[in-house]
Amino acid sequence: MPRLDDNTQSLLRDTEQGVRERTTRAWDSFTNFALRDNVLEVAVGLILAASFTACANSLVTDILLPLISLLPFLARNLDEKFATLKHGPHYNNSISTGYNTKEQALSDGALIFAYGSFLDKIVRFLLIALSLWAIASVYSRASDDNIVKKQVKCKYCRKYISEKAKRCVNCTSWLDGREDR
Repeated sequence: MPRLDDNTQSLLRDTEQGVRERTTRAWDSFTNFALRDNVLEVAVGLILAASFTACANSLVTDILLPLISLLPFLARNLDEKFATLKHGPHYNNSISTGYNTKEQALSDGALIFAYGSFLDKIVRFLLIALSLWAIASVYSRASDDNIVKKQVKCKYCRKYISEKAKRCVNCTSWLDGREDR
């Protein structure tokens, strides 16, 4: 193997040392950023929030919505409810909406009003909000730590603030009566 001259070998050694120093500095900077306490707490919080969201969605989709679909006016899947505004060439008069599914109506070129999908999303939102409120209430009773904080309106700016606040965060007025004296 041919040997490099001293000048080239020195240049390569200096370059290698510079690359190692920059890599070490970059690694230290990354670990200082990524492994700080608050970044790890946020990461763990996001992972827990994602798993809690999956549990709440499953509660609503798999348990509550099937029970609600037993109601007479929701006899079939709510998200499949639609009304035909303008029918396509293969419209079937023997069916109330003219089509069996939304996809069938859309593929026929019909103009449909898909109100069921919107109502389904509203019902899901309300059920998820209600179930999260119930879980927060049970947690508050069990641990004596209120998640759901009571809020009142500031009598000066009419914005909502904490019930225990001594001073409004919006208009900075004192709520203990100092402003009235």
